Amino acid sequence: MKDSPDVYGTVTVGARGQVIIPAKARRTLKIRPGDQLIVMSGPPGRREILSFIPVERVSQVLHHFEERLESLKKELSKRVK
Repeated sequence: MKDSPDVYGTVTVGARGQVIIPAKARRTLKIRPGDQLIVMSGPPGRREILSFIPVERVSQVLHHFEERLESLKKELSKRVK
């Protein structure tokens, strides 16, 4: 199935709450030692599902969004005048 999620294996939560991300997932997602990941639940309404998102990727998305907002503000200010 094309839209089905990739399954990389299972992990065990250690006594300190730590997990080891399987090597295949780290390679595929280019996760390196020292990378920071944001841990979120989701999609909305599904708190039992966890997502790990690289901080750098979130930063890129927010930067892109800020650029688009600035562009929109400029366009709107032209029309208001």
